[in-house]
Amino acid sequence: MPPIPGLTAAKPWTNIEGTTSKAVPDHLVVLGGGVAGVELGEAWRSLGARVTIVEAGPRVIAREEEFASELVRAALSERGIEISLGSKATAVSRENGQVTVELENGDTVQGTELLVAIGRQPNTADLGLESVGLDPGKAIEVDEAMRVNGWLYAIGDANGRALLTHMGKYQGRVAADAILGRPARIDPLADGALSPRVIFTDPNVAAVGHTLASAQEAGIAARAVDHPSSGVAGGSFYGRGAPGTSRLVVDEDRRVVVGATFCGAEVAEWLHAATIAVVAEVPLEKVWHAVPAFPTRSEVWLRLLESYGL
Repeated sequence: MPPIPGLTAAKPWTNIEGTTSKAVPDHLVVLGGGVAGVELGEAWRSLGARVTIVEAGPRVIAREEEFASELVRAALSERGIEISLGSKATAVSRENGQVTVELENGDTVQGTELLVAIGRQPNTADLGLESVGLDPGKAIEVDEAMRVNGWLYAIGDANGRALLTHMGKYQGRVAADAILGRPARIDPLADGALSPRVIFTDPNVAAVGHTLASAQEAGIAARAVDHPSSGVAGGSFYGRGAPGTSRLVVDEDRRVVVGATFCGAEVAEWLHAATIAVVAEVPLEKVWHAVPAFPTRSEVWLRLLESYGL
């Protein structure tokens, strides 16, 4: 819970209540426009609740490509979800069954329930970490084998590297290899903010590696190539006419894919091919010969590589 006056006393939902509540609120206010905020906001809207999302930043799912943010925002608005951007919450109160959220710009938002979806804190406060010289309540720092020290390992959300179930499972495999004396090292191209990730809204957002902006910030000579996600033969019978964009981010110096984002109808399953290309650093000249089958939607890879100039 962020230190907003009155927030705790208002008894807000977390993502736990947001996924287990047995009743649909008349009006759900969602604090935070990140992954959990947009996913749960859309879910409760589909169940009949009026939904308002309050995001302090200039756009929803701000860590992803701007086109993905805009496509998701437009889809949420089309479903009747109200979105407040650019002003953070400064106070919260609950009275007579109504929750009121005051915003920095002077506006107020009222609803029957408030869902806080602005981040997670590691549940490490009561593990006795202080007895081994670690700070309780914080993420546990580990090395590339998930080791804290010679005998202690930490995987998953507890180490704060990538708060995703599949990444926790991956880290568990790395730690198990290390414990068994096998060579063990997490791959930096598959870790942290570069991890494969999917936002289960409609449209889906599936991404791995860098966005164009993060690649440029990392000093990579990056170039982006885009293609409509439904602009292939397979899109004529699955997701026909649905808005969406696919993007590859290419390191021009090494001519390898360093990031990919697919936004569109049910594109989550597209991601693994991109993950292999990014983690294995496959040269574009080799990717060109990995021929996608006609008439599958995977032909978006052909169109993207053609757009690049291969």
